[in-house]
Amino acid sequence: MVVGVIQARMGSSRLPGKIMLKLIDKTVLEHVILRVKAAKFIDKVVIATTTTQNDNVVEKLCNELRVCCFRGSEENVLQRYYGAALEFGADIIVRITADDPLKDPIILDKAIKILLDSNYDYVSNTMLPTYPEGLDVEVFKFEALKRAYLEARLPSEREHVTPYIWKNKSIFNTYNLTHDEDLSQMRWTLDTFDDYEFVTRVYENLYKPNSLFHMGDVINLLATKPELLSINSGHIRNEGYIKSLKLEK
Repeated sequence: MVVGVIQARMGSSRLPGKIMLKLIDKTVLEHVILRVKAAKFIDKVVIATTTTQNDNVVEKLCNELRVCCFRGSEENVLQRYYGAALEFGADIIVRITADDPLKDPIILDKAIKILLDSNYDYVSNTMLPTYPEGLDVEVFKFEALKRAYLEARLPSEREHVTPYIWKNKSIFNTYNLTHDEDLSQMRWTLDTFDDYEFVTRVYENLYKPNSLFHMGDVINLLATKPELLSINSGHIRNEGYIKSLKLEK
């Protein structure tokens, strides 16, 4: 079974409660859920949140939407993923972060299919990024997740789930999905208020109820309205992971 596991919590340090911010008619988390559900190769969607009281609201939303919910460690996200994968019988896990409301199900399906049709343990578009930040996808086998859960020791490896896998290419068979044009300088994620302003403007221009817009639609919008790119420029990619590495040192 292919399970899309969306990690979601209210306790963001840079933009608290960001997953419950409204984009037009739904919360950020609702939009992410709809986009992940649109992937053809994902059999089940699970929200992996924390056991803290702040995240009761996440479980409540899951119940309202009839979406599976798993609650686990706030800091040890690797443990949370392993627990969710065990509970819901995942053979293959698609890792999704709930602060990416522009996720594209076409890209998710492309990465999943590569893993399904191969002997790779891990497929992503993040080891050598060429997609905009916010369109990240990681797909991996349960056996790889289990080994990482049992063997990873560094705090950064446990907070960010997959570093133990993609850093150990002698152990795991990995593949990086690349785009034909390097768009890695674009920032389509939601970590700060200016990110929220950018995503809101994109939704105001492209969103229609009961239909999805895709990466190509956003690219076309930014070509006609390049001023939108300046809204949240100036951030470095993977700020959270880089911060974890600095704290580790």
